[in-house]
Amino acid sequence: MKVPMLNRKFTLEAPEQTPDGLGGFLPGWIVLGSLWGELRGISGRDRDDRAAALSEARFRVTVRAAPAGASERPIPGQRLVSGTRIFPVLAVYDADPSGRWLTCYVREEAVR
Repeated sequence: MKVPMLNRKFTLEAPEQTPDGLGGFLPGWIVLGSLWGELRGISGRDRDDRAAALSEARFRVTVRAAPAGASERPIPGQRLVSGTRIFPVLAVYDADPSGRWLTCYVREEAVR
């Protein structure tokens, strides 16, 4: 595997529920840390939803590896944020046999 160009800063966030004071919870996100990664496009498509027309793009984000269970290792259900762009993490796998890199498959949706 060629060495990725880690030129984009991402914030790793995990879902969190906070009490709303009425016995329920409000969904939110908690920051776990920052990661540098390489963002590469995979595919894109337009999708008509009942509420709005969406544009969906899928990407591959390569980051430095972290041991399983470490807070800086992305897992599905978390998200990577870069500026105003939000990338929910769909899947994560070890990108190379040496264990130096992780590949995160993510998506980005935008209303068009």
